[in-house]
Amino acid sequence: MSHSIVDLRSDTVSQPTDKMRARMASAVVGDDVYSEDPTVNELEARTAAIFGKEAGLFVPSGTMGNLLAIMVHCHRRGAEALVGDLSHIFLYEQGGASHLAGVQLATLKNEQDGTFSLQELRRRIRHEDCHEPITSLVVVENTHNICGGKVVPLAFLDELVALVRQPGVGTGSARIALHMDGARVFNAAAALGVGVERICRDFDSVSICFSKSLSAPVGSVLVGSKAFISEAHRLRKALGGGMRQVGVLAAAGLVALDEVVPLLPKDHEHTKKIAQAIFDLNSPNITVNLETVQSNILLVEITQPKLLASELADRLGIVESGEVAAGVTGKNGAGIVVKACARDWAFARLVLYHQVDDELVELAIRKLKYVIGQYDLRWPRE
Repeated sequence: MSHSIVDLRSDTVSQPTDKMRARMASAVVGDDVYSEDPTVNELEARTAAIFGKEAGLFVPSGTMGNLLAIMVHCHRRGAEALVGDLSHIFLYEQGGASHLAGVQLATLKNEQDGTFSLQELRRRIRHEDCHEPITSLVVVENTHNICGGKVVPLAFLDELVALVRQPGVGTGSARIALHMDGARVFNAAAALGVGVERICRDFDSVSICFSKSLSAPVGSVLVGSKAFISEAHRLRKALGGGMRQVGVLAAAGLVALDEVVPLLPKDHEHTKKIAQAIFDLNSPNITVNLETVQSNILLVEITQPKLLASELADRLGIVESGEVAAGVTGKNGAGIVVKACARDWAFARLVLYHQVDDELVELAIRKLKYVIGQYDLRWPRE
């Protein structure tokens, strides 16, 4: 008898929908390197329009989208980009800005809400001293992954723009560019109740991932001005991102915009439901901060120093004999496996997506309650 599996490691494990598969199978294609794939062109144009930008570029991954943005904005030798110290670009993209683009990344301390100090940013901007690199780009991640899916406040974005656009900030007539790593920016829009165009209004470029919470199998779209995208298109070829009849992949992105984006608020509701269930246990060992649950990412905090997040993840991934007898099962009477993400963090990460339906959410809660209860018996409140 198969166990019921609830995979919450990441929204990257989401599956293409039936409509996506059908659209992919019937996609009209051409050679995208020559900009002759009509399905890709449609996805690029639609995405750019939704974000209020002039043009878009379909790329294999968000990592490539971010790297291209850095390469275009930091084209001058000796350029520097300022990013958060917990940003995906800094932590999880292999330092590509340095060893592929020749751009130095300098970090700003991320606050718990995904922002960083604008006063510190102002002090870190460099362009006048010939001994120093030239600050050419500032990057914001929204929503912020490692900060727990935090939605960066609009007020912060507006203040950041005002600071960077101040006269005298930048090198001569070359202003500092702003890029948004918007892998999950549609989640930010759903949480704020505003359009993505408003969130990204003053940013020069945005990278949007279609293979996370939007459920497409592959791809991101980079948007910006026509001149920016023209240069990014050229550099994409150098990075090995020039794809040919790739409309079969872009087709899924078109369906995502119509079918999956409207479902994101439900993912957020599911995330909050699991968070509330954990919080209500009042465990001395494992908890969540309800006030910080804003989108589809939930950080499960490990407050017991003798317990590692990786150990919690491992335990959630197995079924012990006592669980079935205790009724921790699915409809088929088999055990429940919950897959969680944990590294050397003080938390385990759970990520929701639209294919985790009401039933799977209830199964996840059932398993979490049982496992946390075990730990509470082992380490009771003093």
